[in-house]
Amino acid sequence: MSIALIVLAAGKGTRMKSDLPKVLHQIAGAPMLVHALRSAAPLEPERVVVVAGHGAEAVTAAATDHDDTAQVVLQTEQLGTAHAVAQAGPALDGFDGNALILYGDTPFILPETLERMVAARAQHDLVVLGFEAADPGRYGRLIMEGDALARIVEFKDATEQERAVTFCNSGVICADSTLLFDLVAAVGNDNASGEYYLTDIIQIARARGLSATAVACDEAETLGVNSRTELAAAEALFQARARSAATEDGVMMMAPDTVYFSFDTVIGGDTVIEPNVVFAPGVTVESGARIRAFSHLEGCHVARGGVIGPYARLRPGTELAEDVRIGNFVEIKNAVLDTGAKVNHLSYVGDADLGAGVNVGAGSVTCNYDGVMKHRTIIGAQAFIGSGTMLVAPVTVGAGAMTGSGSVITQDVPDEALALGRAPQVNKPGLARKLFEMLKSKKAKRDKGDV
Repeated sequence: MSIALIVLAAGKGTRMKSDLPKVLHQIAGAPMLVHALRSAAPLEPERVVVVAGHGAEAVTAAATDHDDTAQVVLQTEQLGTAHAVAQAGPALDGFDGNALILYGDTPFILPETLERMVAARAQHDLVVLGFEAADPGRYGRLIMEGDALARIVEFKDATEQERAVTFCNSGVICADSTLLFDLVAAVGNDNASGEYYLTDIIQIARARGLSATAVACDEAETLGVNSRTELAAAEALFQARARSAATEDGVMMMAPDTVYFSFDTVIGGDTVIEPNVVFAPGVTVESGARIRAFSHLEGCHVARGGVIGPYARLRPGTELAEDVRIGNFVEIKNAVLDTGAKVNHLSYVGDADLGAGVNVGAGSVTCNYDGVMKHRTIIGAQAFIGSGTMLVAPVTVGAGAMTGSGSVITQDVPDEALALGRAPQVNKPGLARKLFEMLKSKKAKRDKGDV
């Protein structure tokens, strides 16, 4: 059956001590809301509805930036989870299929778990996701009768016997869409909090003779984030998972705990990652590359055999072909480097195209910004850029050409030409000794207080 995804994302998150809506706080470079949306993406939902409240404009932007088909509806009053789900009803009017309810502050539910829930829907009217809690605390309890879910009891309303149950409610529910909104409409608020609990739909359904069950998952999948401390714990959990997955895929990390991945990082097998490397969003590294220590990569692609760093920075728009070498303290931005190109230490290459086998000497810069606009530098295959060359864009250096060290290149260089753009050297015999004597005399007077 078709699936409609409903993501509840209206909470303010007061414990975060932040003006930013809770679901927009980031884990591994992406808002928690995006993590929740990504977890359901393999199910290929036909409809996606996000229920927003606090900071609705920012939540809408985040949701639609990730999925331009997402529809955002407002919950103007925070009256409970059933009330929040009800706000999605008009957006799904006439939808024929299953509705799956997720939470924007619960970022780690695995797609396989959601697939098991959808499969269970074939035998039951409602399916709830539960977990065995090491410390049940104030979670709602799932009261089971064999394989059947009899009811969900909120902690505030539970008896001592019910509080002893360790099988707890994650809040994630799958049901026929029409049935879901029919049940939600029947929910009241006669409880300790005066709220409309989504969990009440189980008891209402059972009273109507409908069936309900619970699918179990690991507790870590249901981790909710409500504070900065929990956000830090969620980041640590994500990184642990990402490092483990990378290792299983054949990536070698010398010091795994010092390597940080983003939500969308892709690393090929046989890649070696040295200590203290950070992958910001949008990075793909192909097999057999080496990312050396203290490098920072963002929005870039590194092909096979690439060697990056140490202390290198690859910024968005960087495309490196096979066997490219990027030296230490080098920054590359919005540049395409062809096979075997090398940019040695202490250089900046921005808004540029480098042909195959280009060698850029230490301390060279593509001067790409004139204070108003960016301009591009083009360097032909096998060209050699001498150390300390300033390439003032827009400028082209031809294939097989060379620039002399210390040159400022402001005009195009033909193929195989040598370009020298520096002032003639002038030597003044004995002047260095005279200058040193003069300076030392001034310093001595200053130290005595005469100046």
